[in-house]
Amino acid sequence: MSLRFAFRWLRRQLTLTRCSRPAGSHAERRGADSSDQTPLGQAAPSGRIAALRSVTDSASVRAAEARISFVLAEFFGYLRRNPTDAPDFGDAGYQFWLSKLNQFNGNFIDAEMVKAFITSTEYRQRFGP
Repeated sequence: MSLRFAFRWLRRQLTLTRCSRPAGSHAERRGADSSDQTPLGQAAPSGRIAALRSVTDSASVRAAEARISFVLAEFFGYLRRNPTDAPDFGDAGYQFWLSKLNQFNGNFIDAEMVKAFITSTEYRQRFGP
C-alpha cells in the first residue's frame, strides 16, 4: 500500500479546510502586525503545523485511522501477512474489509469481521481445523 493511498483522506480534509476558511488572508483577519506572517506574507510554519494538527486531532480522522488500523491488525494477526501479499497480490481484499467496517460505522462485532477471518479458508489451511 502506498503512502499516497494511505493518506488520501488527509488531502481531502485539508482541501475542505482551505475551502471553508473565511475570505481574506490570515494577516487581514488578525491585523497587519501578525506574528504568524513571514516578511513575504506567507504563513509561518507554526500556523501550518497548528492547522495540520487540528485536522489530525479531529474525531473523524481518529475514527478513520482506527478503522484502517483494525483491518491491518486483522490481516497481521489472523492471516500473518500484509494485505497485498499472496494470495491476493492487490488491495481488493483490504478494501473490501475496510468498506465493510465503514458500513457498520466501525463496529467490528456487527460486521462479524473476526468471525470471518477465523473461519476463512486461508486461516484454516494455515492454522488447522
